[in-house]
Amino acid sequence: MSELVVIFTTPSQSEADVVRGLLETHGIMALIACDMARTPFPMSVNELRVAVQEEDAARATRIIESHREQSGPANVVPFGSELEPLERRIGYRFKDRGLLEHALTHRSRVHEDASGGVFDNESMEFLGDSVLGFVVADMLFREFPQHNEGQKSKLKASIVSATALARLGEKLNLGDFLILGRGEEKTGGRGKRALIADGYEALIAAVYLDGGIDAVRGFIERQFADLLEEARRTGVRAAFTEDYKSALQEWLQSHERGLPSYRLAGEIGPAHRRRFDVEVLVNGEVVGRAEGQSKKEAAQEAAKHALEVLSRSQ
Repeated sequence: MSELVVIFTTPSQSEADVVRGLLETHGIMALIACDMARTPFPMSVNELRVAVQEEDAARATRIIESHREQSGPANVVPFGSELEPLERRIGYRFKDRGLLEHALTHRSRVHEDASGGVFDNESMEFLGDSVLGFVVADMLFREFPQHNEGQKSKLKASIVSATALARLGEKLNLGDFLILGRGEEKTGGRGKRALIADGYEALIAAVYLDGGIDAVRGFIERQFADLLEEARRTGVRAAFTEDYKSALQEWLQSHERGLPSYRLAGEIGPAHRRRFDVEVLVNGEVVGRAEGQSKKEAAQEAAKHALEVLSRSQ
């Protein structure tokens, strides 16, 4: 068997995969290898090597060079450019795009790769969770000095919840950029909210590692602007949850108002299409009213309405 010859090196798994795929479409078998030991985070010095049989080396090199130049200088699409749309959406351009690639790599991709050069994003999720918690805590400390520790803790828990992160990730179409194994891909991994939330945390870590605390703070402030504005307006977790009854109670307690009560004001429609009309009262005064297909749904909507009315009156 002839010797293997390295004909391409890169720190990017995505780029290495593109090169291997390109060569294999021309009938040249290629191997991706990495001699570096696994570490919690990728380093720019880590290089993946694409190697081919010695007799294929010259032709493989020509194929790669022709691929770089085939569309002319004005139209060349560099390897790794598939992540540029995500960079535009988040408003941050990576100096080391390998960090972004690492953040998007699910463990299913690692399990299906034999090269040893692929790293999953689980350690970055851990870091991203910590960075997000710190930045959000700092923001809430500055934004809500009138709130006690318990109230700020509840706000923080709601803001950084998996549900909130999944929603933000979906707005970015983050699932489209996840690097998944074939099995996870076939089972609809790109649409799984848990994977999107995890990837979002890892994305935060990637921005922090690449640009530092100022860069990640700017990213978080942009991403969470709408949620924080709602929190400024209501001062409760209603911006991040559908439990408006609990949110209303917390708002009233924080403003030293009485506890809310609910009463059924009426029922509308035939038995099979019944709708319920519920009012919410504070100190005997109706502050919200809504209809729903169940008493529970109507009460939640009435509480939401009450929150909107009360917050506007402050």
